[in-house]
Amino acid sequence: MDLFEKIEKNTPARPSASPTSAPLAERMRPRTLAEFTGQNHLLGKGRFLSLAGAGGKLPSLILWGPPGCGKTTLAGIIARSGEAEFIAFSAVLSGVKEIREVVKKAGHNLTLGKRTLLFVDEIHRFNKAQQDAFLHSVEDGTITLIGATTENPSFEVNAPLLSRCKVLTLTPLGQDEIKGLLTRALADKDRGLGKEGLTIDDEALDFIAGFASGDGREALNTLEYSAIIAQATTNNTANITIETACEALQKKAIRYDKDGEEHYNVVSAFIKSMRGSSVDAALYWLARMIEGGEDPLFIARRMVVFASEDIGMADSQALVIANSVKDAVAFIGMPEGWINLAHGVAYLASAPKSNASYTAYKEAKKDVVEKGTLGIPMHLRNAPTKLMKEMGYSKGYKYPHNFKDAKVAQDYLPEELKDRKYYRPPIKNKETNENN
Repeated sequence: MDLFEKIEKNTPARPSASPTSAPLAERMRPRTLAEFTGQNHLLGKGRFLSLAGAGGKLPSLILWGPPGCGKTTLAGIIARSGEAEFIAFSAVLSGVKEIREVVKKAGHNLTLGKRTLLFVDEIHRFNKAQQDAFLHSVEDGTITLIGATTENPSFEVNAPLLSRCKVLTLTPLGQDEIKGLLTRALADKDRGLGKEGLTIDDEALDFIAGFASGDGREALNTLEYSAIIAQATTNNTANITIETACEALQKKAIRYDKDGEEHYNVVSAFIKSMRGSSVDAALYWLARMIEGGEDPLFIARRMVVFASEDIGMADSQALVIANSVKDAVAFIGMPEGWINLAHGVAYLASAPKSNASYTAYKEAKKDVVEKGTLGIPMHLRNAPTKLMKEMGYSKGYKYPHNFKDAKVAQDYLPEELKDRKYYRPPIKNKETNENN
């Protein structure tokens, strides 16, 4: 039986009802792995937590991730393995004195053959002295530490403590995962809103999930506010509409259908604005996509394509910039990823334009399709064997580096295409060919 099987076996039965005074997000906090949403890269079969837990014991961990991704919840589920005493406190409210008391208690537990799991929320708020108070007890196994932080541990957790812990990166929840949370909260009659008889429009569900930006807690809070508004404005069965959700969020819905015509229209306007070197328009359409909930990596991918298709050799650095933006957005994520996207859009829209390499390839491809596989000139063929050399393979090939400036006149195309010109470089960084 691995650790997570023990967790499920030893997790206390869920009470029939949760205190109604607690916020919906707290009432709906997962109590078992079956209820937990997201982080499949850590919890899935063959992933770190399942493998590390197979022996029934986890190393000390630092859970690093954005708000609402499940750090505290995951620590609580792990703690209910039944093999350790679980002690939790917040770095905001506790100090060295409390840490020493925990270490002392953990030492006593150890003499009884019992482990102690200490969960520290917002561990980045501990100063160096407070973090140092953990070092020896973590190193000798007196306590198993699980710290949660929204800040980069490399900067906020001191090196000695960091070296004694395994850092696990948690990611924001996907939009479909958040929609699943919301749907379960609406249906759950014990802890959620199931007894309220609420319904929700698909548009409102998408809107709430999109604006949550991967934060499950924020999404559930918005759902709860929306439910209050919906119930206050209807006499019978309450329905949460897009207008209700907008009122709850105090934000205006940006009409943007990511799977329909509007999606392609906005993307088209975005690309054409960059192609036309209109920085202001390109930034506007960028904002429309981001505020409408578009996947930022989709935008970044379109920028990488644009850098080669519409700028190309007029500024080869554009492709480097676009790729860097894509990597930055993947690393930073939202909500701050827009900063990198705006940087890249401003550069690409301002850059000189040329589609010479793009159109050159299309013309070459046309010849391949229409003329088939034309014969390769003998002097360009590879001649790895004596027989091939005797047959004339590679005969007459002029090695460019043996000539001045590494240039020599010789044919490189099949005989039928001997004088064909595909690539027409831009003149003074201005493309003279029409885009096709």
